[in-house]
Amino acid sequence: MEFDSNNNVVKLCAQGMDLEGKGKLEEASKLFLQAWDEATNDFEKFTAAHYVARHQKTVVDKLNWDETALNLALKINDDKMKGSYPSLYLNIAKCYEDLKDVDNAKKNYQLALSFTNLLPDNGYGKMIKCGILNGIERVTKQFG
Repeated sequence: MEFDSNNNVVKLCAQGMDLEGKGKLEEASKLFLQAWDEATNDFEKFTAAHYVARHQKTVVDKLNWDETALNLALKINDDKMKGSYPSLYLNIAKCYEDLKDVDNAKKNYQLALSFTNLLPDNGYGKMIKCGILNGIERVTKQFG
């Protein structure tokens, strides 16, 4: 699945990311919500939900948006989309870990790990894989 720079939802998310980088988090959050409101298909909704999740004030709200993004990603019939699964499952696992729901945290870290073969062999891929392995180690040490 390619990100079309002419797509309005993609543009709004890119503008939001730019604002994030400038520390303007509230303005960024508004753009991500606008992107969600304007999304017309599963890919656009997935993209917006992924960014909306980052700006939630509670772990439960973040988890709900992360699960929304994952469920939309799973509906998209495009092999390139599968490359986002490790990151999505990692985000969900971390939410469960923060909520002290060990079983769901472990389950989602393992799901994230099962898709790491789809990650690119670059800094991003290594960062996601490291996050997954660190999460597994944390929940194993903390909760047995």
